[in-house]
Amino acid sequence: MKDKRPVLIEAISYRIGDHSTSDFSQRYRDEKEMQKWKDLLSKFSSPIERFEKYLTRRGLINAERTKKLRKDATDQVRTALKNATGELLPPIETLFTDVYDEMPDNLVE
Repeated sequence: MKDKRPVLIEAISYRIGDHSTSDFSQRYRDEKEMQKWKDLLSKFSSPIERFEKYLTRRGLINAERTKKLRKDATDQVRTALKNATGELLPPIETLFTDVYDEMPDNLVE
């Protein structure tokens, strides 16, 4: 910590859940694969939990600080969600505006 340089942290994990409410991952992942990852993640915990334990062991954070950070993050997400809920939805014509450089013919139709 004395150097105060940027650090890259690579945290590899596995998305157990669906991408969104329109995704049903069981269509492209079988139960055997899912169970393998559930077992691994339960054994090793998540990258976030492992990093928290590492920082705690190094004396860089403590339980009180972690609790405050989690509460602050939860509050920020709730506030953002509340604010976003009050926003008007964009027109349907702009649905793919930021997705394609040139709109595919099937979507233009």
